[in-house]
Amino acid sequence: MINMQCELRNFQIKKYPNYLLWDGLPARPYLGTAGSPFHKIGEFFSWKSLSRCLRRSVLLAGVLFICVTLVIWSTPVQADTIVNQADNSNLINPKLETEVLQIIRNHPEVVKEALEAEYLQKKQQQQQAQHYIKQQIRENPSSVIGESPVTGATQQKIVLIEFSDFQCPYCANAHQTLKQFMARHQDEVTLVYKHYPLTSIHPEAIPAAKAAWAANKQGKFWQYQDALFAQQDKLGEKLYVALAKKLKLDLSEFNQQRNSQEVSAVIEKDQQIAEKLGIEGTPFFFINGETFAGAVPLSEMESVLSRVKVDYKTALGNPKDFDHSH
Repeated sequence: MINMQCELRNFQIKKYPNYLLWDGLPARPYLGTAGSPFHKIGEFFSWKSLSRCLRRSVLLAGVLFICVTLVIWSTPVQADTIVNQADNSNLINPKLETEVLQIIRNHPEVVKEALEAEYLQKKQQQQQAQHYIKQQIRENPSSVIGESPVTGATQQKIVLIEFSDFQCPYCANAHQTLKQFMARHQDEVTLVYKHYPLTSIHPEAIPAAKAAWAANKQGKFWQYQDALFAQQDKLGEKLYVALAKKLKLDLSEFNQQRNSQEVSAVIEKDQQIAEKLGIEGTPFFFINGETFAGAVPLSEMESVLSRVKVDYKTALGNPKDFDHSH
């Protein structure tokens, strides 16, 4: 598929020069690490999404076009064989790939239509997931929180879910701002930490997440989290053990927990939630029905909280519930 990828890069640059591009392709709103210079630079797709979209939409559309053309020309061909080949991208032969590329060159609008359809479908799915989580936070917060580390308000009326990666530099920056925010609102906001390790670019993200989760099992997640972000440039086995010793954790239990199947299941579940919400970068925050991403300033966090308060003052029928002086 390398030739197809290169061809599509050239196609996008020539055909859609007005789109903001990354690596020659339209970028999604949360491409890469949130808060980076390339964050929120477009309204379409990363290459990962484009590849999936093409396999499912453009390629099949191209194959159908080929089949129809071949039938018109009365060329002997087994259409079902070609479609079966297209259904599994690993089985695409060079001839079929060349034919599909030619269709893309002749009919570039097919790519645009497929991208738009994929975007709308994913957007709808994300909105449904966000609506569901918002509803669950109001009706049954524990179903969303699960086994995740929690700090702040115990009443869980306003739940701020943080999706983060311990090796992400923007997460480390956001962590400092978030600490200030929670110092102001610890009596009204419940902070929940969920793991979203970007393993393709952060090899220590999962080992660090497992170590933090093991510390959480001994009631020291937030202290361990602070230390990981503070020493992000030293992430590795030596640091994980040193921090456990410094926090006086039971090392035997610590090592057992971070290597357990349970911790892998917890991280995987967090990742699934993030994917359903359409999150592709870190840090990402979901506070009731509002979302924001990146290492945002404290003022932006305050603005989001103010909007949430307005909604919930009416929903709870008691404006004084959120009248706190800081």
